[in-house]
Amino acid sequence: MLKFNGKIYCAPFLLFLLLFSPVEAQVKSSQKPKIQHAITYKAVEDIKEYWLSEKLDGMRGYWNGKQLITRQGNLIYSPKWFTKNWPKHAMDGELWIKRNQFQTTMSCVRKRYINEVCWRKVRFMLFDLPEHNDIFTLRIKAMQQLIKTTDTPYLAMVEQFKVTNIKQLDNKLNTIIEHQGEGLMLHLGSAYYHVGRTANIMKLKKHQDGEASVIAHLPGKGKYTGKMGAIRVKTTEGIIFKIGSGFSDKERDNPPAIGSIITYKYNGKTQADIPRFARYWRIRADK
Repeated sequence: MLKFNGKIYCAPFLLFLLLFSPVEAQVKSSQKPKIQHAITYKAVEDIKEYWLSEKLDGMRGYWNGKQLITRQGNLIYSPKWFTKNWPKHAMDGELWIKRNQFQTTMSCVRKRYINEVCWRKVRFMLFDLPEHNDIFTLRIKAMQQLIKTTDTPYLAMVEQFKVTNIKQLDNKLNTIIEHQGEGLMLHLGSAYYHVGRTANIMKLKKHQDGEASVIAHLPGKGKYTGKMGAIRVKTTEGIIFKIGSGFSDKERDNPPAIGSIITYKYNGKTQADIPRFARYWRIRADK
């Protein structure tokens, strides 16, 4: 008999749990990767100085030359054939299947038990080379050459492109959103790889809005004890979900009445058609 996660199991059953239980990969690697992080988009003087790429809705991954790890340094359990022939130096990228497949991607790549069927659909979408000591424009050329010379179908590169004005930027963003994409990334061409948060990389999203009726008030916790913490709402399509952000203190003291119609902002939807990052905007007074 052996103890695992606070419970007693017989040895054969414990072995079964370790090998086949679909738990998330939480084993730490040797260290947390030193990566750069983007800020939210701010207007720029000259958009032509930036490279653009689609913001993919997958899971960020880091190849340290030997193994795939998350941004927190947790091991990603991928099949051996997935990383076969990959280079021996660091790569920063996104584990991704395709647009609007966030949940499917996460359920595949975050499990300790390797489902080779779903991993066949995944690609590591390379978007930077952390150890390449040159500006981003030259790192793009290095990534393109790397993709050409690496014999693997599971390593690809995020397309990098440019626009000449803000109208083209808006049009490109609208096109991506219309095709169920998440948004855009802007990367300053003259920038070196910078560990930590940096204004050289910006993420640009476009919020969407919708309407729903309030069906319940949920009590707050912590600093919102005694106030409304969230509201439960229902859309005209019958989708029910909670909204807990976007409220002022005054609105938490006097929340939208049950039965009232509210407008909320969100960024895309899950496969279950639930709005992502939904936040309260206002009451539809005319309804």
